Amino acid sequence: MTTHPSTAEKGVGPLLRAWREQRRVSQLELALRADSSARHISFVETGRSRPSEEMVLRLAEHLDVPVRERNALLLAAGYAPRYPETPLDDPALGALREGIERLISGYEPYPALVVDALYNVVAANRGIMTLVEGVGESLLEPPLNAMRLALHPQGLAPRIRNLRAWRGHLLEQMERQIALHRSEPLRALYEEVAAYPVPDADPADEPSEPVPYFALPLRIEHEGRTLSFISSISTFNTPMDVTVAELAIETLLPADPATVKYLQALVL
Repeated sequence: MTTHPSTAEKGVGPLLRAWREQRRVSQLELALRADSSARHISFVETGRSRPSEEMVLRLAEHLDVPVRERNALLLAAGYAPRYPETPLDDPALGALREGIERLISGYEPYPALVVDALYNVVAANRGIMTLVEGVGESLLEPPLNAMRLALHPQGLAPRIRNLRAWRGHLLEQMERQIALHRSEPLRALYEEVAAYPVPDADPADEPSEPVPYFALPLRIEHEGRTLSFISSISTFNTPMDVTVAELAIETLLPADPATVKYLQALVL
């Protein structure tokens, strides 16, 4: 994800103010959290005072600024970036890659995948590959993108029985990430997938009786059967690398006994 040069050129003060306002935190509240004073926060935001490197990082922590954007704040304040951005195929991340592969493989036969900040798939298990059978070949060319796979008319969209609800969920998820990261590439992806045509809902796809799901399910057809999943997303705690900070592991938990039975039968 990128930070606009025009924004960075304004200095660290306006950037910190923008993050504070986005988080809806007052100067006084931020000062109390960061063991500072509202006067000092005001001076930093207006450029009258240059914050120390430690103060920049402390304020970024209390404003829940993403790791990549913390580097941008440091640069704007005249300091070197603190967090590296290591390519996922770098030997230094070998243990991480192996751990991720073991994790999602151990989740089989249930689907699991790992995506980056732009929802590009960096790892997937056989459960996911089962679901994407029959998807248009162009969508399976690298880099695979989870949002395109889900919402494109040649992707999974025609097989998602509750497409309108699931599409709304995915678009809201992307909107939250855009607000958090201020990523123009992510916004471009959002505008692309939001423009995909949505077929009229088929009344036959709606359950005849209310189903007591504890979260919005993904109801998807596979070889004549409707499978139901609940999505769970995990991220790494206290990441110290931009690449790692932007990885997300999504697992699809079977939402009913029929889905469990069907998926387990596939591996027998």
